[in-house]
Amino acid sequence: MTAYISHTTVDCTNAFALSRWWQTVLDYTDDPDDPNEPGHDECLIISRDGRHRLLFIEVPETKQVKNRIHFDLRPADGTRDTELARLISLGATEVGDLRNPDGTGWVVLADPEGNEFCILRSEAELAR
Repeated sequence: MTAYISHTTVDCTNAFALSRWWQTVLDYTDDPDDPNEPGHDECLIISRDGRHRLLFIEVPETKQVKNRIHFDLRPADGTRDTELARLISLGATEVGDLRNPDGTGWVVLADPEGNEFCILRSEAELAR
């Protein structure tokens, strides 16, 4: 017998706002049977293929320390640096630049509530 991950949960102070931000970043959608609304303290977003779910749950405390788990994002189209610029324009904050002169590496970012995540090179960049 095995288990599988039903969804990934993110604690936050504003579930609706943060779910909308990540929905834009990842091109996810609401559950059509339970759409997210302002004021909801739990907001679920789903990948377009239905295989991944993110649940945002409001908690009273703010983020205190570095995440123990985080997302590593890879651009679906374009390059890491183009995606980095898009994410910053959406409100992400750069936390650390770990890119190397040879093009390897990644950039650590934080979402609007301070949750860290990384942006990696695209598959096309890896193939070079």
